[in-house]
Amino acid sequence: MSWVVFDYGEVLSERTAALPDLAGLLGVPQAEFEPAYWAHREAYDRGATDHAYWQAVADTVGTEVDAATIARLTRTDIAGWSRLAPGTPDLLATLERDGHRLALLSNAPASFAAHTRRQEWLTSFSEVLFSAETGSAKPDPEIFALLLDRLGTDGGECLFVDDRELNVEAARAAGLNAHLWPGTTDALSLIRSCSPGVVP
Repeated sequence: MSWVVFDYGEVLSERTAALPDLAGLLGVPQAEFEPAYWAHREAYDRGATDHAYWQAVADTVGTEVDAATIARLTRTDIAGWSRLAPGTPDLLATLERDGHRLALLSNAPASFAAHTRRQEWLTSFSEVLFSAETGSAKPDPEIFALLLDRLGTDGGECLFVDDRELNVEAARAAGLNAHLWPGTTDALSLIRSCSPGVVP
């Protein structure tokens, strides 16, 4: 495979630990907050504004938010998803040395995308697609078609890894060689087994 395409959340990154802090900013218990956080996440990943997302969450839990609180919620949320998983930098460096071209395909809000595009680790990636910037999101067929168009190749030249089976199945339907994320420890073996000709 000439391209390795990564999901971001809970693949390259750790799962957010910010939910208690976010619930605290809204003044509600985490058990009440978390279902609302996830219920509106797809719309956020598909381009809803920070204001629209947090207002929807606040409405669901029966509280109010102002512009300052929305800004704090957004910053806290971004920080929560910004911790790379242990071993990620070493994995990316090894793949680059092996001769792989790396791409990122992530369902993510526009504010998180803007933050991430400023991070040094992203320079390892030759192509980066965030759902909120594209008008589509995984598992839509359109976002995989856009990915392949951006990469200038067909699905047979791409190994795609994601932590959600639904996205893996959609990628396979689009012609990519897709696998459920095995964890950072086992990822290199998986990628090398799928790309034996790339390693010098």
